[in-house]
Amino acid sequence: MPIKTPELVLLDLDGTLVDSIPDLANAVNKTLQEFSIEEREINSIRNWVGNGIEKLLHRALTNDIDGEAKSELFEKAFIRFMDIYSKNMCDLSVCYPGVREGIDYLKEKNIKLGCVTNKSGQFVHPILEKLGIKDDMSIIIAGDTLPKKKPHPLPLLHAASEFKVDPKKSLMIGDSVSDVKAARAANFQIVCVSYGYNHGNDIRDTNPDAVVDSLADLPQLFH
Repeated sequence: MPIKTPELVLLDLDGTLVDSIPDLANAVNKTLQEFSIEEREINSIRNWVGNGIEKLLHRALTNDIDGEAKSELFEKAFIRFMDIYSKNMCDLSVCYPGVREGIDYLKEKNIKLGCVTNKSGQFVHPILEKLGIKDDMSIIIAGDTLPKKKPHPLPLLHAASEFKVDPKKSLMIGDSVSDVKAARAANFQIVCVSYGYNHGNDIRDTNPDAVVDSLADLPQLFH
């Protein structure tokens, strides 16, 4: 369906702007090695991304998307993961094809841009910087910026409030059910990308307002 041209667009990071799986998988498996735990397949790790580092690590330690590791093991593994990932967070990560074109189009339309992600802020800013898209974002809200993160609507509503934009005139672009739930709860329009992670499920099943194969397709979507 056509999307009303928004005044504010918020973009998710992992699975929407950036393919971060290679670096995340590398850090996960290096962490598991140190605790003599079997490495995980990259496709499994891909399905575990989207709810923050803590959830990802619990899933990796237990090899279960609903798993929760024992607290002592988790705390030790979390320290090691954060150290490993902080040193290798953007060695292999790249922007998806079409991201630059999509951002440039939105900027040409004088639409305010922001990044809203569940990823920890200590990683978000360096990754955006290295990939050359940090300066395009007028606001960056990470998973630890506010008391709540997606799928709670607070990050989206906070951004809309900062720019004094009506949520109904705002758009979230993401790749997961968390993005859809947050957008619906915040009264945002929601567009999803077909190539993201979403725990291995087809994002179309969550009924976003539209699905695109590339951010370069945005001009055909807006009216």
